Amino acid sequence: MPLESAPDRGVPTEHPPEIEVVALQGSRLVALLYCRSMRRARAIDLFCGCGGLTEGLKKAGFSVIGALDVDPLAVESFKLNHRRTQVWLDDIRRVNAAEVMRDLQLKRGELDLLAGCPPCQGFSSLRTLNGSRTVRDLGKDLVFQFLRFVRVLRPKAVMMENVPGLAKDRRMRAISRALEAMGYECDHQVLDAADFGVPQRRRRLILLAGKTGAIGFGKATGKHITVRAAIGTLPRPGKSGDPLHDLTENRKDEIEELIAQIPHDGGSRSDLGEDWQLPCHQNCDGFKDIYGRMTWDDVAPTITSGCVNPSKGRFLHPNQNRCITLREAALLQSFRSDYKLSLRRGKFEAARLIGNALPPEFIKRHAASIRAHLSSAETAR
Repeated sequence: MPLESAPDRGVPTEHPPEIEVVALQGSRLVALLYCRSMRRARAIDLFCGCGGLTEGLKKAGFSVIGALDVDPLAVESFKLNHRRTQVWLDDIRRVNAAEVMRDLQLKRGELDLLAGCPPCQGFSSLRTLNGSRTVRDLGKDLVFQFLRFVRVLRPKAVMMENVPGLAKDRRMRAISRALEAMGYECDHQVLDAADFGVPQRRRRLILLAGKTGAIGFGKATGKHITVRAAIGTLPRPGKSGDPLHDLTENRKDEIEELIAQIPHDGGSRSDLGEDWQLPCHQNCDGFKDIYGRMTWDDVAPTITSGCVNPSKGRFLHPNQNRCITLREAALLQSFRSDYKLSLRRGKFEAARLIGNALPPEFIKRHAASIRAHLSSAETAR
């Protein structure tokens, strides 16, 4: 169980003193004062991937002292950006949560936030064998591995993000009951990241649980960030000096010609006559977004692991005859413009990391609400 680098337990220095409205709790606005003297709340990121969740937590004022993932390329990319976080490269099912607690010099109940996005096995697995399987049969399911860490660490707050389908699944009910039995007040909602400052449509389940009462969800922005606002000022790829923006495309001449014919700013292959349809599309009424362009003045579609392949969705640039670049995909996920990703295994593996990441801005807004809740609880003691 290798450990990398040392955790950052210092007070924040990158935030100037400021007050930011971060949540609505009932009719009351909750404001969080970031100041240099405030103790920085500590968090652990399980299933950290390339670091989207950690990035959002840090922007909300958390110090992410530990992270874990089983994917070497994801951990490599994570460490390029979060050098002070202690990282486990391992399968969570083999990791002893009590050892993690000791290695991070934590006592039970001291951790401020345990957060993560456990990959969820197909929901059909709960309906097999004529419905005879129970939640107890699924002890190795990764959502229950996340719950195992909660049982051992007993953090002050919990945040779990996942696919919307989990909301109506019996696993969600089992997790909620288990958290309530441990003294947490919990709630979950399916929310669209576009409503929280992310320039793409992305519906996700988010669960928040608090030891000292219910935690409100983050405050929606009330205004969507468009594709134009996110990537409209980037130079043409090729000579920008950014390796995530400059990787070239290699396409057959017929595909390049097809892309050139697709109308700018939201056009798709369905706008072309039958002569321009690829043979595999001529008798297909589905997958209408493939070989489609993004729209400048709207949010992007969901950025997936296939986001640099026009045959996987509406991933063509609004007016250039190419797919979006890795950098553009990362910006549409709300990563900062200098966020690093390993290209050791090529473009498509880097795209997988981007598509599987949690949008930092989405996480930041809910984590800021958690931070405000913890601060209020600490002040009230």
